[in-house]
Amino acid sequence: MSKPVMKATSKAPERIKANGYDVEVARTSRRKSATIKVEDGLVIVVVPKALELEKIEKLVADKHQWIIEKLAIQLEATPRSDKEYVSGEAFPYLGRNYRLKVLQGDLSPTKLVNGRITVCVPDPSNQSHYIRRSLMNWYKRNAEKKIRDKVRRYENLVGVETGVVRIKEFKSRWGSCTPYGDLEFNWVIVMAPNRVVDYVVIHELCHLVHHDHSPQFWKEVERVMPDYQEHKEWLKVNGHGLVV
Repeated sequence: MSKPVMKATSKAPERIKANGYDVEVARTSRRKSATIKVEDGLVIVVVPKALELEKIEKLVADKHQWIIEKLAIQLEATPRSDKEYVSGEAFPYLGRNYRLKVLQGDLSPTKLVNGRITVCVPDPSNQSHYIRRSLMNWYKRNAEKKIRDKVRRYENLVGVETGVVRIKEFKSRWGSCTPYGDLEFNWVIVMAPNRVVDYVVIHELCHLVHHDHSPQFWKEVERVMPDYQEHKEWLKVNGHGLVV
C-alpha cells in the first residue's frame, strides 16, 4: 500500500520594513509571546497570530543594537574567496570541476559550453567583480532548475506535497522549511556532488513530516536515502569550501 500524501500548507511569509530592516514575520497560534532572531542576515520574528504590527515594529526597534551585533558576527563568519577569476581556474558544479573561460565582448549570459564555464566581460577594468557576479547568477539559475526537479522527484517518495520552493543565499544553512511548509535552499549547494544535493533536498522534505531532528526524523531520511550519513559527512567536512 502506498504512503498517504501529506499536504504541506503553503503561504508566503509576511515581510515588513521595521527600523530600517527587512523583517520576516512568522505568526503562530502556538505562541503567547514574541521572539526575535537573526539567521543568515535576515531578521525573523515569531509572534502570536494576532499581534499588532505596531508591537512588532517596537520589538525590532528595541532590539536594534542586538540586531546590529548579530549581523556583524555573521558577516565576519562569511567565507572569503581566494579565487582570481581568470581563464583556466576551476569551479565545481554538481561535484565536477569545470574550467573558467573568460572572453572580452558584449554582455551575455554565462554558459557551460564544451566543458567550460564561459563568461563574457564587457569591462576589463572591473573584471573580477563582474566575473564573480556572473558566476553567482549562473549558479543560481542552475540551482533553481536542478533543485526544483529534485523536489518533484523526491516529494512522492517522502509522501508530501510541497508549496513554494525558493532559491536563496544563506551564510550558514543549506536549506530550511518555513513555518508555512515552503522550502528554501541555498544556491551554493549545487557546487556539491549530485547525491549531496539530493540529501539536502530529502532532508528538507522530511521536515514537512517531522519538524525537528528527532530519531523519527532521521529514520525517515534513512528510509528515503539509506546512505545519507555519507553525504551528511561530506557537507560537514567540505561545505565551508563551497565558495564562488
